[in-house]
Amino acid sequence: MGLLEFNIKSEDGKARTGLLKLKRGVVNTPELMPVATKATVKALSSDDLNELGAQILISNTYHLMLQPNADVIFELGGLNKFMNWDKPLVTDSGGFQAFSLGFGKEHAVGKIFFPDESHSLSKPRGKSIVHLNDKGIRFRSIYDNSRQFLSPEKSIRIQEKLDADMILVLDECTSPLSSKKYTAESLERTNKWAKKCLEVHKTNQAIIGIVQGGHWEDLREKSARYIASLDFDSYAIGGSLGKSKKDMHNVLDWVIPHLPENKTRHLLGIGVVEDIFESVERGVDLFDCVSPTRMARSGFAHVRPPNGTKKNKYRIKLSSIKYRTDKKPLDPNCKCKICNNYSRAYIHHLLKTEELLGFNLISFHNVYFMIQLMKEIRDAIDTGVYQKIKKEWLI
Repeated sequence: MGLLEFNIKSEDGKARTGLLKLKRGVVNTPELMPVATKATVKALSSDDLNELGAQILISNTYHLMLQPNADVIFELGGLNKFMNWDKPLVTDSGGFQAFSLGFGKEHAVGKIFFPDESHSLSKPRGKSIVHLNDKGIRFRSIYDNSRQFLSPEKSIRIQEKLDADMILVLDECTSPLSSKKYTAESLERTNKWAKKCLEVHKTNQAIIGIVQGGHWEDLREKSARYIASLDFDSYAIGGSLGKSKKDMHNVLDWVIPHLPENKTRHLLGIGVVEDIFESVERGVDLFDCVSPTRMARSGFAHVRPPNGTKKNKYRIKLSSIKYRTDKKPLDPNCKCKICNNYSRAYIHHLLKTEELLGFNLISFHNVYFMIQLMKEIRDAIDTGVYQKIKKEWLI
């Protein structure tokens, strides 16, 4: 199997810290991976990420197989060398794009569906460019509209060429609005793909199995038991997480008891502050989320509570006119170099004039914020005060 060792360091309830040893280094867990979708964390260089203390990144197989393509990256020495990143790296399988370019477009939803009056199921917001069957995923390239096909075997071969430390099996991420019948059929397909990925995988990369099953208890438990029965190096929890945060918590409560204690658990695509606290409390070790840099590109900066808005106590919108002459740093309680050197007024100006530096500064701060939060969480678990820290953050 792949080159991976995981040792639990300390526990506070079900929350735990650990050391994940990979071929390119050691990762302290729990940890949130910044997302380097196209071999870059948007607006940040590898030097920035090293300065920030990022331990591990995750990149997107779907995008990299199309641009520049896996053969080019392989010829250039692999993804780590290509992007000048010498620490651990994960690649996803491309399976999430079966959802985001399929049901995600048709249903206009994400991994969790929050019903509201503006959402009408009778008026889909997009057209799927995906056709999926038991052999794999057929789709149109978002770059040149060319026809593409991704099978379990092809996904593994591409990820082997990219040469990340950890790779994910190909799976289907169903929609929160998918029926139980469809989700059950999809689960059987995902399980077959997981086994096929394991069979064809030949390198010393760690390989991660993915639990699916939507927001149905029996399907999630069925998936968790089956995936755990296969000899994966690590396990991930993916797919639809229901129609509320409570549904997501239920999924974790159903799944985690069936996963091995001595292997890492990765909650795919989740990284909001309150979700991290609730998930770590249930025994999750790894997260990934585009939120810190995506928020930055929309002009939002993370702040520690209670300095945010009433709607969201963890962020402020710097393009708001009220920050036009604000001399304070982004977050008065932050020690990052952005908060030490730039005012809210200056970054407001950069956003209003569409200067690219503004995205770099907020992105740096937001990633720093999340990395420091994960360090604080690890320290709290190590010292047995996790519930105290959680209460301070989630007030």
